[in-house]
Amino acid sequence: MDQLKTIETAEAAEEAAAAQYIVVRLGEEQYGIDIRYVDNIVRMQHITRVPKVASYIRGVINLRGEVIPVMSIRLKMGLPEDVEVKSTRIIILKHEQHGTIGIIVDEVKEVVTLTTDCIEKMAYDGNENKSHFISGIGKNGEELISLLDLNSVLLEK
Repeated sequence: MDQLKTIETAEAAEEAAAAQYIVVRLGEEQYGIDIRYVDNIVRMQHITRVPKVASYIRGVINLRGEVIPVMSIRLKMGLPEDVEVKSTRIIILKHEQHGTIGIIVDEVKEVVTLTTDCIEKMAYDGNENKSHFISGIGKNGEELISLLDLNSVLLEK
């Protein structure tokens, strides 16, 4: 009986150590966004430009009466500019420090669950422009997923 409790406790601890990520595509690379911060995923829509904002802020959208700023995560990371296609989506994120913001992604692929032993933490390299936006690399089968550090992505620079 004690052995069964130990197994159940170990399984519960493993579940608690697992996190779910929405896998998105930016160019040819896959990135994971912690699902706890995702409020909504919407199709690409008209974005109203806002003057005198950072170049990576594309503007604002009206989502059910709420005005939400939208940023190009590609421009923020120093990647080529967004090309809108049928699969382009805006992911609405709710973050404690940064409030609600939308980010444009090329495609939303799937939701994966990664345990802590499937995630390699990143060593920060000051020379690499986009490496400070990545908190780790997740291994999902044979695929590698760069896990976005939303604090760094949403920080105004």
